[in-house]
Amino acid sequence: MTDMENNNIVVQPVDKKKVRHLVNVALILFFVTVVEFIIAFTMASGGLRTTIFVVMTIVKAYYIVSEFMHLGHEVKPLRWSIIFPMILVMWLIAALIIEGNYIYLINLFN
Repeated sequence: MTDMENNNIVVQPVDKKKVRHLVNVALILFFVTVVEFIIAFTMASGGLRTTIFVVMTIVKAYYIVSEFMHLGHEVKPLRWSIIFPMILVMWLIAALIIEGNYIYLINLFN
């Protein structure tokens, strides 16, 4: 007998609670994406629209990383070891944008 003839595969029943949870997460991501599209085509471009997009993108990233990459099920120190550097990088980007705008305005009026 070969290994192919001796396959002992046991099929587990579907865990409906886990499936329902994943469907809920997928629906949340779908809803956020639909709202993004509505805002993109109906709202004039500007700072408010950009802020809304950034917030919605962070919400989507949270759900993707938390559920599909299983970070939400890890211990807190591991989560913070990933989240804290990301917060620092976001702060750095914001500080560079603000400082760059300030330098641009100084050079513009001198």
